[in-house]
Amino acid sequence: MYSRAHQKLINRMSALGGVPRRQLLRGAGAVGLAATLRATTVLAESDDDERVSRTDREEAHNICRQHRFREFSDWSEPINLGPIVNSNVDDFHPAISNDGLSLYISSARPGGFGPNDIWVSQRDSLDDPWGPPQNLGPNINTAGDEFAPDFSPDGHWLFFSSGRPPGTNNFTRIWVSYRKDVDDDFGWGPAVDLGPDINLPGLDDNAPTFFHDHKTGITSIYFNSSLRKDGPGDFDIYVSTQRPNGTFGRAKVVPELCSLNRDTRTAIRRDGLEMFITSNRPGGSGKIDLWVATRETTLDPWSTPVNLGPTINTAADDGGPALSCDGTTLYFYSTRDGGSGGRDLYVTTRHKIHF
Repeated sequence: MYSRAHQKLINRMSALGGVPRRQLLRGAGAVGLAATLRATTVLAESDDDERVSRTDREEAHNICRQHRFREFSDWSEPINLGPIVNSNVDDFHPAISNDGLSLYISSARPGGFGPNDIWVSQRDSLDDPWGPPQNLGPNINTAGDEFAPDFSPDGHWLFFSSGRPPGTNNFTRIWVSYRKDVDDDFGWGPAVDLGPDINLPGLDDNAPTFFHDHKTGITSIYFNSSLRKDGPGDFDIYVSTQRPNGTFGRAKVVPELCSLNRDTRTAIRRDGLEMFITSNRPGGSGKIDLWVATRETTLDPWSTPVNLGPTINTAADDGGPALSCDGTTLYFYSTRDGGSGGRDLYVTTRHKIHF
C-alpha cells in the first residue's frame, strides 16, 4: 500500500504525541510534515546508512542557512526572463530553489497534462541563462489545474495548488510531494492531499506559502481563498498552523494583510519578518501590484502593506512573487508591454547593506 520509505516515515511519526497509527495512515500525506523543517531533523531516508552522506551533501548545497537579515538596498529595474522561459501564453507564480539553479513556473503552454501545469527551468550556474522549461510529469501534473509551487526550506517538499479530485479547478486544494534528492527536479513522488482540515470541502485553497519559524518551532502555510466568507475582500489571505500530529488545522484569515479588494499570492522571507503579497487594493500603480508588509517578530501582527513602487509595479498586472532564500532576488509575473504574451516572468534584485 505504501512504499518502504513512506511506511517508515509513518511509523516514525506514530510515536509523536500518542497519535493512533490508523489516524496517521488516513492522513499519510501529511504525517511527515510535523518534522519537515525542524532544524536538526533528517526525514524519510530509505536506508539509515544514507544519513551521513545526505547530510553532508545538503550542508554543501544549502546556501541559505538561517541567519539574521539586515537592511537591503532598493529593488533594481526588473528584467524579463526572455523567450526561452516565457511563452506566448500565461507563465506565472514561480518558485526558486535554494541554490538558485532551478526555477519552477506555472504555465499554460502546450505540452502539459492540463490547463496549467508546473514546469522547471534549469541553469548550470547563477551566471548562466535559464534553459527551456520542462514539465514535472504526472506525479505533479494532472488533467486539472496545477499551479503556484512552493518549496520547504530544506528543498525536500513541494507544495502547490491542484484542481484534481476530490477538488475541481474551481475548488482547488493544497497538495504536497516529497523527493529524497534535493538536486533532482524530476524525483518528486506522487503528490498527496494536505488533509481535510486545511482543504475544506467546497472551498478553494490557492497558492500555498510554507513557513517554518525556527525560533518558535511553529510551522504555517499561508494561502488565498475567494470562497471563504470570513474575510473582507473577494480573495483574502489565510494561514493554517501545523498541529503536533503533522496535519494542518483550520485556516484563519490574516486581517492585516487583507483589504476590501483582491489579495492573493504571497512570498515570505526566510526569517518570517517580511511578506510580499499580490493585491489590487487602492493606492497602487495599476490593476494588480506587488506590496510588502513587515513585522518586528514572528509573534507580532503584520504591518499595513506598502506598495513596492514604480520601479516594480506598472499600469499593468504585477504579482505572483517568489523570493530567493537569501532575500535578494524576487521573481514575479507581469503583463506589461514588451513581453512574449499573456503573463511573463521577470526578476529584480537588491543587495544587503553592510554597516
